[in-house]
Amino acid sequence: MKYLVVIFLLFASVAAFAQKHDDRPLVQFTGVVHNADSTDVIVPYVSITNTSFHNQVYLSNYKGYFSFVAHEQDTLRFTCVGYGQILVVIPSNLNTKSYTLQVNIKPQIINLPTFHVFPWATTDEFKKDFLAIKLADDDLEIARKNISKASLSALYNTLPRDAQEIQSANAQSMHNTILNTHSLTPNPLLNPLAWGSLIKQISDADSK
Repeated sequence: MKYLVVIFLLFASVAAFAQKHDDRPLVQFTGVVHNADSTDVIVPYVSITNTSFHNQVYLSNYKGYFSFVAHEQDTLRFTCVGYGQILVVIPSNLNTKSYTLQVNIKPQIINLPTFHVFPWATTDEFKKDFLAIKLADDDLEIARKNISKASLSALYNTLPRDAQEIQSANAQSMHNTILNTHSLTPNPLLNPLAWGSLIKQISDADSK
């Protein structure tokens, strides 16, 4: 029975304390969160925790605006990523049922330790890869390769003739036609050198 009386008195004291805590006047707390270094800059999505009343959490909107109901003398903690936290206490004995405040929070710069990325497991692997590395050609070496005999020969065999080459070939053909206008055109069937060249080409093709 003695224990029941003690428990009853304990619950009564807790209820009385809660009743006394809840008897504090309610206030409509409204405000906007700004950057302390530049008050023209608004800080959006700031977390607001009422540490005096069950750690209730509120959040400002994308314009930094917030508005919620709290008690007088409540302590509110403003936190945001990249900013230092700030504590605000709602004053007591307000003349009105609303309290408006411009909250300025200061940016917080955190210098992280330097992190070095080393892709090789050991120093020996690094030395091996470093010695086997192939450096890229500089501009002079690239120019030398482009004008080498092998490169020019490959381009000559693959690239089509340009306008100057076609004009030269047409002029040579016209010149030969004019020279042979009043002469008999030789018949290649009666030319033994032509037959020898034809037989040689056929033999080369068979051997390939």
